[in-house]
Amino acid sequence: MYFPPVNSDAWATTSPQSLGWNTAALPYLDAFLDQSNTRAFLLLKNGKIVVEYYNGTNSSGTAFTVNSPWYWASAGKTLNAFLVGKAQENGYLSILDRPANFIGNGWTSLPLEQERKITIKHQLTMTTGLNDQVPNPHCYAPSCLTYKADAGTRWAYHNGPYTRLKDVVAKAVKQDFNAFFKTQLGDKIGMGGLWFASKDDFVFHSTARGMARFGLLMLNKGVWETTAVMRDQAYFNAMISPSQDLNRSYGYLWWLNGQSSFMLPTLQTTFSGSLVPDAPSDMYAALGKNGQFLNIVPSQNLILVRMGENPDDNEVPVVFLNDLWKKVNAVVKK
Repeated sequence: MYFPPVNSDAWATTSPQSLGWNTAALPYLDAFLDQSNTRAFLLLKNGKIVVEYYNGTNSSGTAFTVNSPWYWASAGKTLNAFLVGKAQENGYLSILDRPANFIGNGWTSLPLEQERKITIKHQLTMTTGLNDQVPNPHCYAPSCLTYKADAGTRWAYHNGPYTRLKDVVAKAVKQDFNAFFKTQLGDKIGMGGLWFASKDDFVFHSTARGMARFGLLMLNKGVWETTAVMRDQAYFNAMISPSQDLNRSYGYLWWLNGQSSFMLPTLQTTFSGSLVPDAPSDMYAALGKNGQFLNIVPSQNLILVRMGENPDDNEVPVVFLNDLWKKVNAVVKK
């Protein structure tokens, strides 16, 4: 496995031809990216860049390039999951702790008896039981965090309780969240990037290559070359395994492919089959609004990154992601 230098922008590449990929399918992939508001796209094999694409302009109106930062949206939840694991590994918290241990009682509007049933693990797995059907599910004020079901009995994609995780971590480690991210993750793999408040959300921004660096760390099970960025392999494996039986396709803020069923944001329907049927079954993913994607395929040592504008009208555009994988499969299949 190749790892780009931590203190350099250099990154080795390899050609599709040398891998025996179907280069005749590359123009069709490019055309699909052109037509779907994609700003950045990367395919990595064994850590090396095989396909790198940039198009359009960034928020300032200048051309989108390798150095252009972009928002991760909910794909950044996976970074937070990693940092919770680091905080636990370093003895600052346990995921079985109550959030109130760090941010105080009354962080919801629930009676204390009900609030005390919620653990950090429930926040990581979207099973707090708090009502996602409030007028603003991004709001994390106590008045917005109301009772729907007992913790652990209902899965619902809900940003409000998730966002409080950053405060839990910051209070537990007694450090600014950005600073903890930088020392425990960002600096160790050279990814750069910062978290910013955006209305009620707390959103990470980085370059597409920054996202790819995190993907490479995950592909190598939390180890960067010979440095164990995450030593706790039990937590690492739990992040990318079914975390409960309500939505088998959800780990600790990671989406999982190849499961027997899945649920989607805003819906209480359980769908049969795999989340992204045309993607490899062992793929796991960071998925964000408007198609911010980090996909990792351990069986093929593949990493896919996509950043850009909204390709369709879905909260998490998994149909678009499936169509993207159809184009990718045409390239990588020999």
